[in-house]
Amino acid sequence: MKVQKSFLQGLFIAFTFSGIILFCTGCKSGTDQHKQNTGAVKPSVDIHTAVLTGNMEALQQHIAAGSDLNEKDPMGGSSPLITAALFNREDMAKALIDAGANVNFKNGENSTALITAAFFCRKEIVTFLLANGADKTIKNKYGQNAYESVAGPYSTVKEVYEAFGKMFEPMGLKLDYAYIEKTRPEIAAILQ
Repeated sequence: MKVQKSFLQGLFIAFTFSGIILFCTGCKSGTDQHKQNTGAVKPSVDIHTAVLTGNMEALQQHIAAGSDLNEKDPMGGSSPLITAALFNREDMAKALIDAGANVNFKNGENSTALITAAFFCRKEIVTFLLANGADKTIKNKYGQNAYESVAGPYSTVKEVYEAFGKMFEPMGLKLDYAYIEKTRPEIAAILQ
């Protein structure tokens, strides 16, 4: 049962975030700037790339220009907030939420920023999402809500974390496995 659960969790995570990798290989970096209703100029970097690369200035420009804060990435359907949760961009997650991003936005796998933040043990983002109306009962296509993604023992999903660490490291993701192992029960307690 543990092997099956680990496999299913790995499959869930793989499908949830694989779109980000594919999306980022085709991210727009064009120079066509245009004004929205606010008169503010949109930056040349798209909103997903801004979040992925930690470019707060570009994100603030998107917010000021009235960009769609819930814009789906073309491959996995994740929102900028989900990407911020994955890459532990606390300040960007807060900026997006404060600007009106949908905290319960579901990507192509029905995962939310809360499910993502919980699984990757982004304690501050989990807390901030909950304080701003994130629904902890939402389940992804694999039947897991945020609590269920961290409720089991670390040993059953260790390989999944390691695979994601290797997969996303070139994009700047750095996972602290000891921290994740220690923090999973804390995140689960917050979500109960």
